Amino acid sequence: MSGVEDVSRRALLGGALAIGLTGPMRSVAARVGAGLTIWVEAPDGRYQSRACNGAPLAHCFAGIRYGRAARFRAPVATLKAEQMPAAAFGPVCPQRGDRYQPQSEDCLFLNVWTPSTGSKVKRPVMVYFHGGAYSTGSVTDPINDGARLAARGDVVVVTVNHRLNALGYLYLARLDPRFPDSGNAGQLDLILALRWIHRNIAAFGGDPGNVTLFGQSGGGAKIATLMAMPEAQGLFHKGITMSGQQVTASGPLNATKRAEAFLAKLGKDVDPATAPVERIVAALSAPDPVLGGGLYMGPVLDMVHLTRHPFWPDAAPQSLGIPMMLGNAMMETRAFYAPDSRQLGGLDFGNLAARIAPEMRIDIHPEWVVAQFRARYPDAAPLELFHRIVTAARSWRGQVEEAEARARAGAPAFVYQLDFGDAKHTDDIGLSFGTIPDPTAAQQAMSDVVMDAFVRFARTGDPGWPAYDLAKRQTMIFDSESRVEGDPRRWERELFARVPYIQPGT
Repeated sequence: MSGVEDVSRRALLGGALAIGLTGPMRSVAARVGAGLTIWVEAPDGRYQSRACNGAPLAHCFAGIRYGRAARFRAPVATLKAEQMPAAAFGPVCPQRGDRYQPQSEDCLFLNVWTPSTGSKVKRPVMVYFHGGAYSTGSVTDPINDGARLAARGDVVVVTVNHRLNALGYLYLARLDPRFPDSGNAGQLDLILALRWIHRNIAAFGGDPGNVTLFGQSGGGAKIATLMAMPEAQGLFHKGITMSGQQVTASGPLNATKRAEAFLAKLGKDVDPATAPVERIVAALSAPDPVLGGGLYMGPVLDMVHLTRHPFWPDAAPQSLGIPMMLGNAMMETRAFYAPDSRQLGGLDFGNLAARIAPEMRIDIHPEWVVAQFRARYPDAAPLELFHRIVTAARSWRGQVEEAEARARAGAPAFVYQLDFGDAKHTDDIGLSFGTIPDPTAAQQAMSDVVMDAFVRFARTGDPGWPAYDLAKRQTMIFDSESRVEGDPRRWERELFARVPYIQPGT
């Protein structure tokens, strides 16, 4: 993703929130610099727009507070309009690294883009959840700017920040009775944001009865999880997951082991409820006691807010009536490994099996897998085979599991595969928002196709190709020449289907 240099950091650092003004029901426009500022009166109060990309593509209402939350506790709704000064974007959840600034635990903010607020015909609402594996990320990244999507599709776009990592998903309930909601606090934030949308989005020209969630990577996994959370039922009507699946959630015992490892790293006798947030973030470096590597954070089967796995042993019955689109990129893992990483540095056919073994995240004979792929792709270099194997074994499996579960339930999903440019993880973000910097003609054409399919799905529940079933497995291939194929990569799917699927991290 691109950086956040385009975000107004001075405005973000400008101090306390501006309380929404009160007054009669009306929209008011006034010139502010080169932009047009709009005030919208919603049920919660009055909200102000900001200049959007320096052009009148859509009105942008940024930095809208939807709630507050004490650390590790369930959030509380904000029912009176509050917004960042000058309608700047709100801060992001504290996380490792300084890519997104400023950071604050007070991070429950959303942003709205709308072509206009005065139309009598209400528009579909498209709500985006960012990726980052539940631990990092932000919708303040310019690649998540909703202006072009809102304008092209005549839809209302909403993007949401929420609590992440330990602040959103550290499961303390079995260790500390003060925090019964801690393992799914980040999910409860998203539910609270959807309730704000249900109350207020009509004032921005949106239809609260036609809300589509879309999210990439961890954002898609958050959507899959919401499809099994009773508190989210009725708050959204369609879902698009982009390289993000959640077949199973973390079990409470494994989640407790991770909480214990986190607390040990935090320090003996340190109260996590009052520890400086910098120490909370630093303790995320604790090794994962279940998987090794970095500490996994994600939704927990806590039997309070999440009482079943999202897609195991079947698709959650509460959401079978929700149309769903699932997609993955052809070469997901090209985004995961640097050329000089321990996985890719000096890669050749002699060490390929050893390099893929830990990355597949399943227990399968690596030398046998390499031999099968070399026979199938005799001209492929070791690097290509590495990405084909690890993508199929690790990244694509969850999408296949979810699509099959929907098909078995008689509520098929619409499936796509992004091949364009040997697509890697995250490539569909800029395509779906229309925000690729300085796009080539081919990139712009691909973006237009993807945006149009997403908007058609949000509007009608049908993106324009047949639903996935177990007989034909029809899949839209997004490429320079987009097309529908039956059971693409069948051979790879069948090879790894002989090994049980295990959701990474859970």
